[in-house]
Amino acid sequence: MPKAYWISTYRSVSDPAALAAYAALAGPALQAAGARFLARGMPAHVYEAGVNQRAVLIEFDSVAQATAAHDSPAYQEALAALGQGAERDIRIIEALT
Repeated sequence: MPKAYWISTYRSVSDPAALAAYAALAGPALQAAGARFLARGMPAHVYEAGVNQRAVLIEFDSVAQATAAHDSPAYQEALAALGQGAERDIRIIEALT
């Protein structure tokens, strides 16, 4: 079964306090669900039509595991803490085999 990667980009942050509350809950919730954080932060470089925005890359053992992590009660609590504090794009993609 191929691994999966959760890619989050942050288009904007309107409430840094809500983002901090989210981060305090989301990290432990996702790690408990099998997440391995590979990278997070601002890009070192952007090319072509790239946008200079915060990104997070998380590895899971499968798409099912990543989806279950997102849908878990613990992660949903983190999302509730975030509320409308940030506009994000989250994608879960399957690794190449």
